[in-house]
Amino acid sequence: MLRFASLFVLASLALSAAEPAVIRVSAIPDAEPSKLLTVFEPLAAYLSGATGAKVEFVPVAKYELTVDGLASRKLDLVWFGGYTSVQAVRACKGNAMRIAMREQDAQFRSVFISGAATGIKTLQELKGRTFAFGSNSSTSGHLMPRSFLLDAGIEPESFFGKFNFSGAHDKTAKLVESGAVDAGALNFLTWERMVEKKEIDPAKVAVFWTTPAYVDYCWVVRKDLGGGLPEKLQAALLALDPANAEHKKLLDAHSASRYIAAKDEQWTGIEAAARKAGMLTE
Repeated sequence: MLRFASLFVLASLALSAAEPAVIRVSAIPDAEPSKLLTVFEPLAAYLSGATGAKVEFVPVAKYELTVDGLASRKLDLVWFGGYTSVQAVRACKGNAMRIAMREQDAQFRSVFISGAATGIKTLQELKGRTFAFGSNSSTSGHLMPRSFLLDAGIEPESFFGKFNFSGAHDKTAKLVESGAVDAGALNFLTWERMVEKKEIDPAKVAVFWTTPAYVDYCWVVRKDLGGGLPEKLQAALLALDPANAEHKKLLDAHSASRYIAAKDEQWTGIEAAARKAGMLTE
């Protein structure tokens, strides 16, 4: 009887570690859906070829759905912002780890922008003005801008005339450009891409302050994927070479110079900032 029970346990463990039929990749919805598809569908196809597994991109509508999806094993590999990566690793109770980030994510920044007509040039001049963050769960569009504002003695709820959450970095830029709000905060890569592609008019909106650097976005994988997939997926991401024309297309689409290895302990500062901002209390 004991031998039968032991065999049953071993069989159960083998089943739980079996390689899934499909690797489900997703990402936080920090930009327009069409833009996310142009980044992650080709990348999923590359990962499929590199690992020999079937890989599909599964778009989601809300930040929290990516966290819930990884924790409930409905998603396998997710591109998170720093704050959502903290939430996800905690929610997965030891069954998730960070494996890669863009080189730029090791020294990430947020930019504060203002409408040209507002005359805003400093953080203190935001007093009584209207302001837009990105998503409430965004690291570079909310958590870290809020953290640096708090460091400057600015409590958004009492300092701004009014503030809202646009839901995405590019939407924040457009709200400021249109004059719907006086100022806003977004990640520097989105801002640079929009300027380069002439998706924003620099005569109407400009950067007036850039935050200090912090660690942000990363790939998080479930540890219980069988077939050595966590290691294979990490190796495939790190193997993307900007000297290879096809690889460069994938990297450029993701505003990445290249991917580098990530370690969980690099995000302790983000967790501390979330606690300070009252966004992580458990």
